[in-house]
Amino acid sequence: MHEELIDELVAKQQLSRKEWILLLNSVNDPLREYAASKARSVAQKIYGTKIYVRGLIEFTNYCRNDCYYCGIRRSNSKVNRYRLTPDEIISCCDRGYQLGFHTFVLQGGEDLSYTDEALTDIIRRIKAAHPDCALTLSIGERERSSYQKFYSAGADRFLLRHETADDEHYNKLHPKELSPAHRKQCLSYLKEIGYQTGCGIMVGSPYQTTENIADDLLYMKELDPQMVGIGPFIPHTDTPFKEFTAGSLEMTLFLLSLTRLMLPNVLLPATTALGTIKSDGRELGVLAGANVIMPNLSPGKVKKDYILYDNKICTGEEAAECISCVEMRMQKIGYQIAYERGDYKKA
Repeated sequence: MHEELIDELVAKQQLSRKEWILLLNSVNDPLREYAASKARSVAQKIYGTKIYVRGLIEFTNYCRNDCYYCGIRRSNSKVNRYRLTPDEIISCCDRGYQLGFHTFVLQGGEDLSYTDEALTDIIRRIKAAHPDCALTLSIGERERSSYQKFYSAGADRFLLRHETADDEHYNKLHPKELSPAHRKQCLSYLKEIGYQTGCGIMVGSPYQTTENIADDLLYMKELDPQMVGIGPFIPHTDTPFKEFTAGSLEMTLFLLSLTRLMLPNVLLPATTALGTIKSDGRELGVLAGANVIMPNLSPGKVKKDYILYDNKICTGEEAAECISCVEMRMQKIGYQIAYERGDYKKA
Protein backbone atom coordinates (compact mmCIF):
# COMPACT_ATOMS: atom_id res chain seq x y z
CA MET A 1 0.00 0.00 0.00
CA HIS A 2 2.61 2.55 1.06
CA GLU A 3 5.03 1.52 -1.67
CA GLU A 4 2.15 2.18 -4.05
CA LEU A 5 2.05 5.77 -2.81
CA ILE A 6 5.75 6.10 -3.66
CA ASP A 7 5.02 4.68 -7.10
CA GLU A 8 2.19 7.16 -7.51
CA LEU A 9 4.55 9.99 -6.54
CA VAL A 10 7.08 8.83 -9.13
CA ALA A 11 4.36 8.77 -11.80
CA LYS A 12 2.50 11.99 -10.94
CA GLN A 13 5.14 13.98 -8.97
CA GLN A 14 2.50 14.95 -6.44
CA LEU A 15 0.21 13.56 -3.75
CA SER A 16 -2.81 14.89 -1.93
CA ARG A 17 -2.48 16.25 1.61
CA LYS A 18 -4.20 13.14 2.95
CA GLU A 19 -1.77 10.90 1.06
CA TRP A 20 1.26 12.86 2.27
CA ILE A 21 0.11 12.51 5.87
CA LEU A 22 -0.51 8.79 5.45
CA LEU A 23 2.92 8.29 3.90
CA LEU A 24 4.75 10.34 6.53
CA ASN A 25 2.99 8.52 9.35
CA SER A 26 3.97 5.15 7.86
CA VAL A 27 7.71 5.64 7.47
CA ASN A 28 9.87 2.65 8.37
CA ASP A 29 13.21 1.38 7.15
CA PRO A 30 11.91 -0.69 4.21
CA LEU A 31 9.71 2.16 2.97
CA ARG A 32 12.52 4.68 3.40
CA GLU A 33 14.91 2.51 1.41
CA TYR A 34 12.29 1.95 -1.28
CA ALA A 35 11.86 5.72 -1.62
CA ALA A 36 15.64 6.24 -1.60
CA SER A 37 16.17 3.71 -4.38
CA LYS A 38 13.55 5.45 -6.53
CA ALA A 39 15.04 8.87 -5.71
CA ARG A 40 18.57 7.75 -6.63
CA SER A 41 17.28 6.47 -9.93
CA VAL A 42 15.49 9.73 -10.71
CA ALA A 43 18.48 11.89 -9.71
CA GLN A 44 20.94 9.80 -11.73
CA LYS A 45 18.70 9.88 -14.81
CA ILE A 46 18.91 13.70 -14.78
CA TYR A 47 22.28 14.50 -13.21
CA GLY A 48 24.19 11.22 -13.47
CA THR A 49 26.47 10.45 -10.54
CA LYS A 50 27.71 14.03 -10.29
CA ILE A 51 27.60 15.76 -6.93
CA TYR A 52 27.93 19.51 -7.39
CA VAL A 53 30.05 21.39 -4.88
CA ARG A 54 29.32 24.96 -3.78
CA GLY A 55 31.94 27.03 -1.98
CA LEU A 56 30.24 28.40 1.14
CA ILE A 57 31.43 31.76 2.50
CA GLU A 58 29.84 32.70 5.83
CA PHE A 59 30.64 36.39 5.67
CA THR A 60 28.81 37.76 8.71
CA ASN A 61 27.31 36.34 11.88
CA TYR A 62 25.51 39.54 12.86
CA CYS A 63 21.74 39.21 12.54
CA ARG A 64 18.88 41.61 13.17
CA ASN A 65 16.50 38.72 13.89
CA ASP A 66 15.93 36.75 17.08
CA CYS A 67 14.69 33.38 15.79
CA TYR A 68 14.30 31.01 18.70
CA TYR A 69 16.31 28.14 17.15
CA CYS A 70 19.34 30.02 15.83
CA GLY A 71 22.73 30.28 17.50
CA ILE A 72 23.50 33.69 15.94
CA ARG A 73 20.17 35.21 17.00
CA ARG A 74 20.36 38.87 17.91
CA SER A 75 20.02 38.41 21.66
CA ASN A 76 22.75 35.76 22.03
CA SER A 77 25.44 37.80 23.75
CA LYS A 78 27.88 34.86 23.83
CA VAL A 79 28.56 35.00 20.08
CA ASN A 80 31.92 36.36 18.96
CA ARG A 81 30.60 38.59 16.17
CA TYR A 82 32.46 39.25 12.95
CA ARG A 83 32.07 40.75 9.50
CA LEU A 84 34.31 39.94 6.54
CA THR A 85 35.48 42.87 4.48
CA PRO A 86 34.79 42.92 0.74
CA ASP A 87 38.44 42.12 0.10
CA GLU A 88 38.26 39.12 2.44
CA ILE A 89 35.14 37.86 0.67
CA ILE A 90 36.82 38.22 -2.73
CA SER A 91 39.90 36.44 -1.38
CA CYS A 92 37.73 33.48 -0.32
CA CYS A 93 36.31 33.27 -3.85
CA ASP A 94 39.79 33.49 -5.37
CA ARG A 95 41.00 30.67 -3.14
CA GLY A 96 37.93 28.60 -4.00
CA TYR A 97 38.47 29.18 -7.71
CA GLN A 98 42.05 27.92 -7.36
CA LEU A 99 40.63 24.76 -5.82
CA GLY A 100 38.25 24.35 -8.76
CA PHE A 101 34.96 25.75 -7.41
CA HIS A 102 32.59 27.33 -9.92
CA THR A 103 29.79 28.26 -7.54
CA PHE A 104 30.13 30.48 -4.48
CA VAL A 105 27.47 30.90 -1.79
CA LEU A 106 27.50 34.11 0.25
CA GLN A 107 25.66 33.28 3.46
CA GLY A 108 25.14 35.42 6.52
CA GLY A 109 22.76 36.65 9.13
CA GLU A 110 20.41 39.47 8.19
CA ASP A 111 23.08 42.13 8.61
CA LEU A 112 21.94 45.42 7.16
CA SER A 113 25.37 47.00 7.63
CA TYR A 114 25.96 45.40 4.23
CA THR A 115 23.85 47.87 2.31
CA ASP A 116 22.39 47.21 -1.12
CA GLU A 117 25.20 49.26 -2.60
CA ALA A 118 27.91 47.37 -0.69
CA LEU A 119 26.52 43.98 -1.65
CA THR A 120 26.01 45.02 -5.26
CA ASP A 121 29.66 46.07 -5.43
CA ILE A 122 30.80 42.75 -3.92
CA ILE A 123 28.65 40.79 -6.41
CA ARG A 124 30.05 42.74 -9.36
CA ARG A 125 33.62 42.23 -8.18
CA ILE A 126 33.14 38.47 -7.81
CA LYS A 127 31.50 38.13 -11.22
CA ALA A 128 34.14 40.30 -12.87
CA ALA A 129 36.94 38.19 -11.40
CA HIS A 130 35.21 34.88 -12.13
CA PRO A 131 32.69 35.34 -14.96
CA ASP A 132 32.41 31.59 -15.49
CA CYS A 133 31.12 31.05 -11.94
CA ALA A 134 27.65 31.13 -10.42
CA LEU A 135 26.91 33.18 -7.33
CA THR A 136 24.29 32.24 -4.76
CA LEU A 137 23.07 34.57 -2.00
CA SER A 138 21.65 33.39 1.32
CA ILE A 139 21.09 36.61 3.22
CA GLY A 140 17.45 36.50 4.28
CA GLU A 141 14.56 38.86 3.78
CA ARG A 142 15.07 42.08 1.82
CA GLU A 143 12.94 44.40 -0.26
CA ARG A 144 12.03 43.35 -3.79
CA SER A 145 14.05 46.28 -5.12
CA SER A 146 17.12 44.97 -3.28
CA TYR A 147 16.71 41.50 -4.75
CA GLN A 148 16.43 43.09 -8.19
CA LYS A 149 19.64 45.07 -7.69
CA PHE A 150 21.56 41.96 -6.67
CA TYR A 151 20.22 40.01 -9.63
CA SER A 152 21.05 42.81 -12.05
CA ALA A 153 24.58 42.92 -10.61
CA GLY A 154 25.07 39.25 -11.45
CA ALA A 155 23.73 37.07 -8.61
CA ASP A 156 22.33 33.85 -10.06
CA ARG A 157 20.66 32.02 -7.19
CA PHE A 158 19.07 32.77 -3.84
CA LEU A 159 18.48 30.45 -0.90
CA LEU A 160 15.72 31.40 1.55
CA ARG A 161 14.36 28.56 3.63
CA HIS A 162 10.69 29.12 4.32
CA GLU A 163 11.19 27.08 7.56
CA THR A 164 7.52 26.06 7.73
CA ALA A 165 4.48 26.70 5.55
CA ASP A 166 2.08 26.72 8.49
CA ASP A 167 1.51 30.16 10.03
CA GLU A 168 0.84 28.88 13.54
CA HIS A 169 3.97 26.76 13.53
CA TYR A 170 6.02 29.63 12.07
CA ASN A 171 4.93 31.88 14.92
CA LYS A 172 6.14 29.31 17.46
CA LEU A 173 9.63 29.43 15.95
CA HIS A 174 9.99 33.18 15.47
CA PRO A 175 9.32 36.42 17.37
CA LYS A 176 6.19 38.31 16.41
CA GLU A 177 7.98 40.89 14.25
CA LEU A 178 8.68 38.16 11.69
CA SER A 179 5.86 37.26 9.32
CA PRO A 180 5.32 33.96 7.51
CA ALA A 181 3.42 35.83 4.81
CA HIS A 182 6.38 38.13 4.20
CA ARG A 183 8.75 35.16 4.05
CA LYS A 184 6.66 33.58 1.31
CA GLN A 185 6.31 36.93 -0.45
CA CYS A 186 10.10 37.19 -0.61
CA LEU A 187 10.27 33.76 -2.24
CA SER A 188 7.68 34.84 -4.79
CA TYR A 189 9.71 37.98 -5.56
CA LEU A 190 12.85 35.90 -6.10
CA LYS A 191 11.06 33.59 -8.53
CA GLU A 192 9.52 36.52 -10.40
CA ILE A 193 12.87 38.27 -10.80
CA GLY A 194 14.45 35.18 -12.31
CA TYR A 195 16.72 33.74 -9.63
CA GLN A 196 17.24 30.03 -9.35
CA THR A 197 15.34 30.02 -6.06
CA GLY A 198 15.67 27.75 -3.04
CA CYS A 199 13.34 27.20 -0.09
CA GLY A 200 13.43 24.54 2.62
CA ILE A 201 12.70 23.33 6.14
CA MET A 202 14.21 22.02 9.35
CA VAL A 203 13.10 18.46 10.03
CA GLY A 204 12.00 17.89 13.60
CA SER A 205 11.88 21.55 14.53
CA PRO A 206 10.08 22.26 17.82
CA TYR A 207 6.30 21.78 17.66
CA GLN A 208 6.46 20.40 14.09
CA THR A 209 3.69 17.93 13.22
CA THR A 210 3.22 15.50 10.38
CA GLU A 211 0.53 17.83 9.07
CA ASN A 212 3.05 20.68 9.03
CA ILE A 213 5.43 18.63 6.90
CA ALA A 214 2.62 17.67 4.53
CA ASP A 215 1.81 21.36 4.12
CA ASP A 216 5.49 22.08 3.49
CA LEU A 217 5.55 19.54 0.67
CA LEU A 218 2.39 21.01 -0.85
CA TYR A 219 3.88 24.52 -0.62
CA MET A 220 7.13 23.43 -2.23
CA LYS A 221 5.25 21.78 -5.07
CA GLU A 222 3.29 24.98 -5.64
CA LEU A 223 6.37 27.22 -5.47
CA ASP A 224 8.32 24.90 -7.80
CA PRO A 225 11.78 25.97 -6.59
CA GLN A 226 15.04 25.10 -8.32
CA MET A 227 16.69 24.29 -4.98
CA VAL A 228 15.41 22.86 -1.69
CA GLY A 229 17.38 22.81 1.57
CA ILE A 230 16.29 20.10 4.00
CA GLY A 231 18.27 19.40 7.14
CA PRO A 232 17.55 18.21 10.66
CA PHE A 233 16.86 20.64 13.47
CA ILE A 234 19.81 20.63 15.87
CA PRO A 235 19.47 22.61 19.12
CA HIS A 236 21.94 25.31 20.15
CA THR A 237 22.78 25.59 23.81
CA ASP A 238 22.33 29.38 23.92
CA THR A 239 18.81 29.53 22.49
CA PRO A 240 15.29 29.09 23.94
CA PHE A 241 15.10 25.71 22.18
CA LYS A 242 18.22 24.27 23.82
CA GLU A 243 16.26 21.50 25.57
CA PHE A 244 14.51 20.21 22.46
CA THR A 245 15.52 16.96 20.79
CA ALA A 246 17.31 17.06 17.43
CA GLY A 247 15.45 16.08 14.30
CA SER A 248 15.50 12.51 13.07
CA LEU A 249 18.12 11.35 10.58
CA GLU A 250 15.65 8.83 9.18
CA MET A 251 12.87 11.36 8.59
CA THR A 252 15.32 13.82 7.03
CA LEU A 253 16.53 11.17 4.58
CA PHE A 254 12.94 10.16 3.79
CA LEU A 255 12.02 13.78 3.05
CA LEU A 256 15.06 14.19 0.79
CA SER A 257 13.83 11.21 -1.21
CA LEU A 258 10.24 12.45 -1.34
CA THR A 259 11.39 15.89 -2.44
CA ARG A 260 13.50 14.39 -5.23
CA LEU A 261 10.50 12.38 -6.45
CA MET A 262 8.16 15.38 -6.24
CA LEU A 263 10.62 17.80 -7.89
CA PRO A 264 12.83 15.53 -10.04
CA ASN A 265 15.14 18.24 -11.39
CA VAL A 266 15.70 20.04 -8.09
CA LEU A 267 19.18 20.85 -6.78
CA LEU A 268 19.13 19.15 -3.39
CA PRO A 269 21.97 19.53 -0.86
CA ALA A 270 23.17 16.93 1.58
CA THR A 271 23.59 19.47 4.36
CA THR A 272 26.31 20.02 6.92
CA ALA A 273 23.65 19.49 9.59
CA LEU A 274 23.05 16.01 8.19
CA GLY A 275 26.76 15.28 8.56
CA THR A 276 26.64 16.67 12.08
CA ILE A 277 23.99 14.28 13.41
CA LYS A 278 25.72 11.26 11.82
CA SER A 279 29.29 10.98 10.60
CA ASP A 280 28.24 9.61 7.21
CA GLY A 281 25.06 11.67 7.07
CA ARG A 282 26.01 13.49 3.88
CA GLU A 283 26.73 10.20 2.11
CA LEU A 284 23.36 8.88 3.24
CA GLY A 285 21.80 12.11 1.95
CA VAL A 286 23.28 11.55 -1.50
CA LEU A 287 22.06 7.95 -1.47
CA ALA A 288 18.61 9.31 -0.61
CA GLY A 289 18.57 11.57 -3.69
CA ALA A 290 20.66 14.65 -2.86
CA ASN A 291 23.12 15.98 -5.46
CA VAL A 292 24.82 19.03 -3.89
CA ILE A 293 27.39 19.47 -1.11
CA MET A 294 28.64 22.81 0.22
CA PRO A 295 32.20 22.75 1.62
CA ASN A 296 33.18 25.78 3.67
CA LEU A 297 35.54 28.38 2.16
CA SER A 298 35.27 30.81 5.09
CA PRO A 299 38.55 31.95 6.66
CA GLY A 300 39.70 29.67 9.47
CA LYS A 301 39.63 32.53 11.95
CA VAL A 302 35.82 32.84 11.74
CA LYS A 303 34.58 29.29 11.10
CA LYS A 304 34.08 28.56 14.79
CA ASP A 305 31.98 31.71 15.18
CA TYR A 306 29.30 30.90 12.59
CA ILE A 307 27.50 28.33 14.71
CA LEU A 308 23.77 28.06 14.06
CA TYR A 309 23.55 24.82 16.07
CA ASP A 310 25.76 22.78 18.40
CA ASN A 311 28.66 20.53 17.30
CA LYS A 312 28.84 21.74 13.70
CA ILE A 313 31.36 19.73 11.70
CA CYS A 314 34.33 20.95 9.64
CA THR A 315 34.96 24.14 11.63
CA GLY A 316 38.64 23.29 12.00
CA GLU A 317 39.42 22.22 8.45
CA GLU A 318 41.03 24.28 5.73
CA ALA A 319 39.14 24.43 2.43
CA ALA A 320 41.56 22.16 0.56
CA GLU A 321 41.41 19.58 3.33
CA CYS A 322 37.61 19.76 3.38
CA ILE A 323 37.16 19.25 -0.36
CA SER A 324 39.65 16.38 -0.39
CA CYS A 325 37.64 14.67 2.33
CA VAL A 326 34.37 15.22 0.46
CA GLU A 327 35.84 13.82 -2.78
CA MET A 328 36.96 10.67 -0.99
CA ARG A 329 33.62 10.22 0.75
CA MET A 330 31.67 10.54 -2.51
CA GLN A 331 33.95 8.15 -4.39
CA LYS A 332 33.38 5.49 -1.75
CA ILE A 333 29.65 5.45 -2.52
CA GLY A 334 30.05 5.58 -6.30
CA TYR A 335 29.66 9.31 -6.95
CA GLN A 336 32.00 11.98 -8.32
CA ILE A 337 32.49 15.56 -7.22
CA ALA A 338 31.66 17.98 -10.05
CA TYR A 339 33.28 21.41 -9.95
CA GLU A 340 31.20 22.94 -12.74
CA ARG A 341 28.51 25.58 -12.09
CA GLY A 342 25.91 22.86 -11.80
CA ASP A 343 22.87 24.87 -12.81
CA TYR A 344 19.33 23.62 -12.46
CA LYS A 345 18.30 21.51 -15.43
CA LYS A 346 14.85 22.41 -16.67
CA ALA A 347 12.48 19.54 -17.33
